[in-house]
Amino acid sequence: MPQDTASPHKLKFHVFSDERFVDLNLYQCGWEQTKPLHSWGPYVRNHYLFHYVIAGCGRLLVKEKEYFIPAGHGFLIEPGHITTYQADADDPWEYAWIEFDGLRAHESLRLAGISMAEPVYTPAGREAARRLQEQMLYIIEHHTDSPTRLIGQGFIFLDQLVQSSAGRRSHSDKRLRDFYMKEAMSFIEQNYQRDISIEDIAAACGLNRSYFGKLFRSAIGEPPQSFLLHYRMSCAAQLLKETRMPVREISVRVGYENQLHFSRAFKGVYGVSPREYRQSHFVGPEL
Repeated sequence: MPQDTASPHKLKFHVFSDERFVDLNLYQCGWEQTKPLHSWGPYVRNHYLFHYVIAGCGRLLVKEKEYFIPAGHGFLIEPGHITTYQADADDPWEYAWIEFDGLRAHESLRLAGISMAEPVYTPAGREAARRLQEQMLYIIEHHTDSPTRLIGQGFIFLDQLVQSSAGRRSHSDKRLRDFYMKEAMSFIEQNYQRDISIEDIAAACGLNRSYFGKLFRSAIGEPPQSFLLHYRMSCAAQLLKETRMPVREISVRVGYENQLHFSRAFKGVYGVSPREYRQSHFVGPEL
């Protein structure tokens, strides 16, 4: 890390602990006044991460392609991609960021015209950019609000991101696809405790497995197998945090008769065993 004495490094950083929401989840947010040449990466994220540049400038590197990001613009990092970003040597970044995911995240970003193929957010105008900045800073300053209120503010952030983007795309006629997705989500929410398969979900929608898989991925941004796994593990994580229910019972509750298979799946998503997760995240009643 280059040494610098020109400007102080200032940082606000908050992690959200509630993961019960499916349409949208907020994972962390923050604001930072970086030092010259301050960098992050190469790194792979598990969720979407959006930065809005308030002042200064810097560069984003994705797949050996470099993007210049000035003030009033932003950049998106998608999960599963190796990225590096660095502040300018003479005019370093001040930026705000939000890390998020969920069913509505993929669709909102598509409508905003932002992706790893086009990771730079360009505002439609100064006023549009100002409103997006204000919304992000509001979430950062009110990070202690209730989870439901924060998710509501998260939806406003996504809407403002779409409305303010110069690359905004028009809504396509997707009524039929939305109908199938609602059917699929309803079936998953009501049956995830059972040993259901992707064929079962597709059949509940009246579709063959292959077509359903393509439709699901285009709407949600990930395969149905991956979504079902993450949905189950999210429900399990909530039970581990808020109850003293035995791991064996939680395993069955989320569709795993075999506790060993459940523990392996949970560790694959969260990086720790169910018991280790409970030890570090438990917020339930004391004995």
